[in-house]
Amino acid sequence: MPVHGEVHTISGGFSGGGPTASQRKKYARSVMSVEAFEDHSPDVDITFTKEDLGDVVSHDNDPIVVSLVTTGRMVHRVLVDQGSSADVMFLPTFEMLQLSPDQLRPYGGCLYGFAGDQMEVRGYIELRTTFTDGSASRTEKIRYLVVNAPSAYNILLGSPTLNRTGVVPSTRHMKVKLPSMEGVAITIRSDQKEAKKCYEKSHVQEQREMADVC
Repeated sequence: MPVHGEVHTISGGFSGGGPTASQRKKYARSVMSVEAFEDHSPDVDITFTKEDLGDVVSHDNDPIVVSLVTTGRMVHRVLVDQGSSADVMFLPTFEMLQLSPDQLRPYGGCLYGFAGDQMEVRGYIELRTTFTDGSASRTEKIRYLVVNAPSAYNILLGSPTLNRTGVVPSTRHMKVKLPSMEGVAITIRSDQKEAKKCYEKSHVQEQREMADVC
């Protein structure tokens, strides 16, 4: 059976040391050295219980889609994607937030989409972003690559932010949890209704991309 293409997660970005070859080599040398891991995150035990299932609608493959606050606005349709090596903001979102292109910093690396195609990166921007469940919150600076590509989502949160902030997602419980700086767990529900809409739209887009590759 002939193979006509490959399906990837989003790869590239600042993960792995940075966009340049010298930065990636430096990172590779550092991970080969054996050093004690220093965890500076708040000491909070993150657990999921049966109570977390109480508001979950039965599903087979819903992605985790949450809302975040940045630049003073609530941004919906944020995909939590552990497989992505970059935090991505799509260009229409950048424009809806009324951010200026002058705020973008140049990015010299490459970013590849789900079908292995290179994506157009306009630059990157650091924005204070707040995770909140209404009772507790945590604000962090996130470095977003601004990408000009069609997407059902506004923002894609990848492994750089998930690992740095200690975000723990559970697709079974349709939630993400992370520690606040005050030492309590923040629980953010996935919007399953919005997730289904985004999944269906993304599936159609991926089929079109694969058809173009083939």
